[in-house]
Amino acid sequence: MQKTGVETSATIGTLESTVASLRARIHFLESGSKAQSDSFVEMEGRLQEALNSAEESKKKLIKEETLRRILFNQVQELKGNIRVMCRVRPTFKEGAEGECAKISFPDTDKESKELSIIGKEKRSNFGKVSTEIHAFSFDRVFGPTSQNQEVFEEISQLVQSALDGYNVCIFAYGQTGAGKTHTMSSADGMIPRATHQIYESAENLKEKGWTYTMEGSFIEVYNEEIHDLLGSSKDLDKKKHEIRHDDKKKQTNVTGLETVLLDSPNAAVEAILKQADKNRSVAATNIMTNETSEGTLNLVDLAGSERLKVSGAEGDRMKETQNINKSLSCLGDVIGALGSGKEGAHIPYRNSKLTYLLQYSLGGNSKTLMFVMASPLEAHLGETLTSLKFATKVHNTHIGTAKKSTKVRD
Repeated sequence: MQKTGVETSATIGTLESTVASLRARIHFLESGSKAQSDSFVEMEGRLQEALNSAEESKKKLIKEETLRRILFNQVQELKGNIRVMCRVRPTFKEGAEGECAKISFPDTDKESKELSIIGKEKRSNFGKVSTEIHAFSFDRVFGPTSQNQEVFEEISQLVQSALDGYNVCIFAYGQTGAGKTHTMSSADGMIPRATHQIYESAENLKEKGWTYTMEGSFIEVYNEEIHDLLGSSKDLDKKKHEIRHDDKKKQTNVTGLETVLLDSPNAAVEAILKQADKNRSVAATNIMTNETSEGTLNLVDLAGSERLKVSGAEGDRMKETQNINKSLSCLGDVIGALGSGKEGAHIPYRNSKLTYLLQYSLGGNSKTLMFVMASPLEAHLGETLTSLKFATKVHNTHIGTAKKSTKVRD
């Protein structure tokens, strides 16, 4: 009995010790749990503060982006809603194309705005020899050594305007071989660069709460008919396309066009240009349209501006030249009418397919940039002067203040 009592006492002592140990562990766990609970509450509070701060920052970014758009547009308004820039292409091989015209660039500053051309010598009836100097001034002049990157730096601001909700039209004008297609459609031309900028800007603005949907189409106006350059080649001449305007939204739609979602700029643009090049006519005006969810950017490669008597065209080529000259003449008439300043004045958009198509990208709800392309050759001097005089007429035109496009919900 005594032995059993001792053993029982020992067992009780062991159990009490175990209980004490368990109580100590429970106390430790309870205190740890409380600390963790307090820590969790604290972390939850910090997370909420961070979320509130992020929301405030997002609102601030949206507010700052809206202010940037307003200030950016004011700067663009000061530069003018219709601008003209000139680019003189280089000679391909020295002497291989013939004599070069005498073209000088008087500005010493990097941002040249002037060029002068010394005309051919003229002899009077009295034997006196004289030369006429033709001086021109534009918003910017690019010499033969300029690169597409330098040119794009000037137009990138207008690409931003399209993202900000404005209708923008950038077109290249000049005689055949003056460098229009190289400037607009080459691998590093304005079309690929503009599309890449739109895509990049849209991606960056997603972080500020802005979202964009971007689509592209590519058409040509040939003999006053619209061809879809992204459509099937067998339907190019057969399929009829109509121009339809939405006066509320200030948007233009062409029926039956194939459109490409611009979700990958490099692949999409490469595919567009490849398909368009395969379908395009030689003597036609080509128009690449980038549409965001707010604004529209039209990039236009106008057909060659040769005068009929100089081109020597006959037959079908004569018809092409006549239609091209009609389109370009109508373009000049529209720009002249827009710059007349007369309220309610008739603007002859309907006189050609080109001007009717670009109605909302030329009028008061737009920003327009004309690139006049000039050949450096003496043999092309007459056509170069004609192009530069037309560009001067456009440069002297002032159209109304551009208005931002806003989505009208049906």
